[in-house]
Amino acid sequence: MDMKIQSTVPEAITELLRAHQITPTSQRVKVAGILFAEPAHFCAEQVYVRVNADDAEVSKATVYNTLGLFVARGLVRQVFVEPGKVFYDSNTKPHHHFYDTGSGELTDIDALGVALHELPPLPADTELDSVDVIVRIKRQFKTRRV
Repeated sequence: MDMKIQSTVPEAITELLRAHQITPTSQRVKVAGILFAEPAHFCAEQVYVRVNADDAEVSKATVYNTLGLFVARGLVRQVFVEPGKVFYDSNTKPHHHFYDTGSGELTDIDALGVALHELPPLPADTELDSVDVIVRIKRQFKTRRV
């Protein structure tokens, strides 16, 4: 499923959660509101800070558990960019990413923007689930001549 809503209206979020068999608690609605307000990539810490920006008291454990539930139910997908660095992406359509190693920014690449001509043979008794390409980039530092 692709970007489900572009709304932070609690009723729309509640309906979305129920459609994915998720009980819409106030904390889950707040987390979903952050994730679906606009297309973006957030790490759990960023979600935690944004959810609590208005002096709410949502624990880190609740944020992490909610994100895990949303991943399990297909609302968001996890993007592992390096060990210990995970983003939550509300765009679940097939696509790939640029990861800026300097700034930590993750941006989308259209699935058609990456061409894979062949994959290696899969191990026995397996089937292809997905292919995720992360293109790591860094800003060039231009030296100034004096």
